[in-house]
Amino acid sequence: MYFKMTLEDKVRVPPHRLGEDLDAVILNVLQEQLEGSIAKEIGIFIAVTKVLDIGEGELIPGDGAVYYDVRFEAVVLRLALQEVIEGEVVETTSFGAFISLGPIDAMLHVSQISDEYINYDEKNGRLICQDSKRYIAVGDGVRARVVALSLNEREPRESKIGLTMRQSGLGTSVWLEEEFEEEKGKGAA
Repeated sequence: MYFKMTLEDKVRVPPHRLGEDLDAVILNVLQEQLEGSIAKEIGIFIAVTKVLDIGEGELIPGDGAVYYDVRFEAVVLRLALQEVIEGEVVETTSFGAFISLGPIDAMLHVSQISDEYINYDEKNGRLICQDSKRYIAVGDGVRARVVALSLNEREPRESKIGLTMRQSGLGTSVWLEEEFEEEKGKGAA
């Protein structure tokens, strides 16, 4: 889930930037340092949006920079096990699909797509359910549940997020629409 958070940090303003607008410099430094990074207790930083308060600057002997205590707003993505998320298929392979959650991709293994046997149509880049002929392709919107979560603060690209669609109410947007129409038809009968 996405959160707008108010956070505090100490920001180092390098000496060559001291003549510039302080708010703009601090916002720029925070964006460069935090956006795209992961802090396990906070989440995945999407954007630093605003500097709210800048404290008095501190000098450290031997360093020409000035250090400021700063309060700022940021948008973060905080994932939790069993959370239902929506994303878009960005790649399919013989072993599953990669789902973009915005700032990070998650893996949907073939064993977690459906109870049916899954065939990989390499030519068309689709994962096809053998019996129902439902499929997943690049560009499809999906609703899935987070079943594995291992975030790596040092190397965000090494983070692992596992998904499942093997439960009711989960699947591609086409599958969900089909299920909705089917339920609606049963209710009218």
